[in-house]
Amino acid sequence: MSRDSHHSEQEPDQHNDEDLASTFMRESEVIEEAEEGGRKVRRKGVYLLPNLFTTSALFSGFFSMVAAVNGDFTTASVAIFIAMVLDGLDGRVARLTNTQSDFGAEYDSLSDMLSFGVAPGLVAFIWILQDIGKTGWVVAFLYVACAALRLARFNVQIGSVDKKWFIGLPSPSAAALVAASVWTFHSFDADAFGYKLLMLFVVGAAGVLMVSNIRYYSFKDVDLKGPVPFVFLLAVVLGFVVISIEPSVMLLLLFGAYVGSGPVMALTRKLKRSSSSS
Repeated sequence: MSRDSHHSEQEPDQHNDEDLASTFMRESEVIEEAEEGGRKVRRKGVYLLPNLFTTSALFSGFFSMVAAVNGDFTTASVAIFIAMVLDGLDGRVARLTNTQSDFGAEYDSLSDMLSFGVAPGLVAFIWILQDIGKTGWVVAFLYVACAALRLARFNVQIGSVDKKWFIGLPSPSAAALVAASVWTFHSFDADAFGYKLLMLFVVGAAGVLMVSNIRYYSFKDVDLKGPVPFVFLLAVVLGFVVISIEPSVMLLLLFGAYVGSGPVMALTRKLKRSSSSS
C-alpha cells in the first residue's frame, strides 16, 4: 500500500473524531434563559469563577467524609468549616462579578446538600452515633433528610420572604454546630455514654430546627461596604485571637449561641404577645 493511500484512509477517521467531539460539546452544553437589558435571552455555557468556589466547597464536603471514614475526625470537622467559607464566597463572587445564573444556584444547592447535609450526619454517625445502634443511624438520617427539606424549601421561598431573616436554621450553621461538637468532644476523648446522648440530641435538634418556622437573623442587612467605628475592627481582631486559642471550643460556643438565638427570640416574642394581650 502506498503512503498516499494510507494517508487518505486516515483523513476520514480524523474527520469523524472531530465530528464526535463537536457533537459531544454541543449536546452537553448548558443553555439557560436569562434577562439582559430587560429582555430574555438564551445563554450558553456556565460562569467559571463562582462555580470554582462551589466545586471547592463540594470537594471539602466530600473530603470531610473521606477523613471520617479514615478515623481523622478533626480533619473531617475542619473540612466542613472550610466548605462553609467557600460556600459563603461563591454567591458573593457571583454578585460582585455579575455572574449569577440558575445553573450556579442549583449547583450550589446540591453542593450544600453534600457538605452541610450528608457530611455532618455521616461524620457524627461514624464517630459516635453508631455506638448507639439503630437510634444513632435513624437520628443521623433525620438530620440528612431535614437538610434536604430545608434546602428545598429555601429554594422555593427565594424572593418571597424577608431577607433579614432565615426561616428555620440555615444548613451551614446546623453543620457548623455538629462539626464543632465532633471536633471539641473528640479532642477531649469524650466517649462516655452521656456524650453519646448529647451528640444524639445535638444532631437531632439541629435537624429539626432546620425545618422549623423559627426565624434566624441572616446578617444580610449588614453594610460591609460602609465605614464603621474603629472599635468594630478591634472587636473582629480580638475575636480571631480568642478563636485561635481553642478553635473547636470557641466555634462550638459561637454557633451554639447562634443556634440557640432562634428559639430564645421566638420565646421572647411569644411572651411579649401574651403579656400585651393580657
